[in-house]
Amino acid sequence: MDTHFMGGERQRIPARHGKAIFLRAGEAVQVINTHGTQVVDCWAYDATNMGDYMCMEATRVWNQRLNPVVGDSFITALRHPILTLVADTSPGVHDTFMAACDARRYELLGCKTPHRNCHDNLHEGMQALGITLPHGNLASFNIFMNIQVQPDGRSLKTLPTVTRPGDYIVLRAEMDCYVAFSACPQDIVSIQGQGDNTPRDAELRVLTDGFPQPPLQGPWVP
Repeated sequence: MDTHFMGGERQRIPARHGKAIFLRAGEAVQVINTHGTQVVDCWAYDATNMGDYMCMEATRVWNQRLNPVVGDSFITALRHPILTLVADTSPGVHDTFMAACDARRYELLGCKTPHRNCHDNLHEGMQALGITLPHGNLASFNIFMNIQVQPDGRSLKTLPTVTRPGDYIVLRAEMDCYVAFSACPQDIVSIQGQGDNTPRDAELRVLTDGFPQPPLQGPWVP
C-alpha cells in the first residue's frame, strides 16, 4: 500500500498517548487509522511564531464548511493557511467542534483516579520536541471523529467512528510547522468504533516528496 509515497517509516501513536512532529513547508503527514476504530486529535503551530496555531473557528469561516474536504486548508488564528487536506481514503467523517478531552472532562464523567487525556498528550508530545506551549487547551481537528449535526440544525450527536482499517488522511504543510497528534483516550463516551469503545494505536508517516498537490483553496471573506 502507498508505494507511490516517498517518506519515512510508519511511526506508531500508542493508544491513549500522543506524538508531535516537525514539518517543513511542502512536506506532508499521513495519518493512518490502523484498526479503523480510533479517533485522532490534531493540532498545528507556526514554527516561527508558536503563539499562532491552527484555529477551528477561523478554518470554518475560511472554508465555509463544518468539516473539511480534500483541497480545504486549515487556518491559523492569524488567518494563515498552515495545513491542507490533500488526500482522504476514509468516508470523510471528521470533526471540528468537540473540545479535546482533558483531566477535568474525566472528573465530570465520574473518574476518581487520573485518566489519560488529549490535552496532556498534546503537551507531552510537544515537550518531547523540547517545546513548552504557552497556553492550555485549544480546539483540535478531530480526525475520524463522527459528530452528526441533527435535523434541527442546532443539536449534535456523538457516534462511533465509521472508518475502515487502514483508512488514512494526508495533511500537507503550507508553512514550517509543528503538528501534534493524540490517539484519543476516551473510553467512556462512545466515540471509538466497533462497539467496545477501546482506544487503540494509530500511525503516522512523514511524506517528503511524491504526493500530488491540489491547489490551495482561497478564503471566503464575509
